[in-house]
Amino acid sequence: MSQELRAVEWIGDGLALIDQTLLPHRDETVAVRDVDTLVDAIQRLVVRGAPAIGAAGAYGVALALVQGEREGWSVAQVRAAVARVREARPTAVNLMVCVDRVMARFDEGLGAVLEEAVAVQREDVEANRAMGRHGADWLLERVDVERPLRILTHCNTGALATAGWGTALGVIRELHARGRLDVVYADETRPLLQGSRLTAWELVQEGIAHYVQADGAAAGTILRGEVDAAIVGADRVAANGDTANKVGTVGVALACADAGIPFLVAAPTTTVDLATKTGDEIHIELRAETEVLEWGGARTAPAGSRGHNPAFDVTPGRLVTALVTERGVLEVASGQLPGEYLR
Repeated sequence: MSQELRAVEWIGDGLALIDQTLLPHRDETVAVRDVDTLVDAIQRLVVRGAPAIGAAGAYGVALALVQGEREGWSVAQVRAAVARVREARPTAVNLMVCVDRVMARFDEGLGAVLEEAVAVQREDVEANRAMGRHGADWLLERVDVERPLRILTHCNTGALATAGWGTALGVIRELHARGRLDVVYADETRPLLQGSRLTAWELVQEGIAHYVQADGAAAGTILRGEVDAAIVGADRVAANGDTANKVGTVGVALACADAGIPFLVAAPTTTVDLATKTGDEIHIELRAETEVLEWGGARTAPAGSRGHNPAFDVTPGRLVTALVTERGVLEVASGQLPGEYLR
């Protein structure tokens, strides 16, 4: 089952990563035994999703130590390699937080570093399970319907995007386990289709009824009354509740606000960056133009066109009905801000 998936695993002297660029048609792993390969895997989205990247970064410290020992690096060279891993994707704060946490034990050697990396992964799974319970409880208390719920989600937030189980998809799994889930609308998530390739694949593994829809269909689906709530993940949450997530998320939030239904963000506290006061301070990664100008290696736009390809957008906290973390639920739009409640 998909909740048993591990997108990131330490095996022997390196990492095994599920290659998420190949799903759903090929289920293969990439063996990572050097820092260059890990940085490339993070940037190419072989491994993606803020918590999964965080786990990969945590193990990346161990990887740099192993490679440094094998190749005769100085301590300075090992630290420089770790810095490259830490900076591989700038928006997802989990990568930086997890690398920094493990680096606090760097001077104790490889055994201590691996121990801390394993703890990072274990704690993320535990946090995801707790988020699933908190989110499901909150929804079932506040959505006043007797029937099972219809949920919309955007991008992929399941076992593939985390150390295991999932954030927003973890809430969906919890509702399904309780018999309180009717159907999921999974946005396809342009331009790399994490919704149709990855979320749908995980939902199939779980036997959860779902539709894949074009991103542009999401607002209409919500406004027609076909959805009871939307649940998404996050790559960074500012102290005021502004949330960076996969591009297209803010449109879902706006539609939910107009329809008067809950818009939930599910993310571990490692994704909450209290040093970032508002979403204006969040660096938005711009990815290669070819991702939106080409399809399958063939040019789809005119030769004179340029591509604008932000990987994320920022949803203002006023549109976030609730933030679900492993500690509980904050009703952000009602004034319960992360900067005041999660210190």
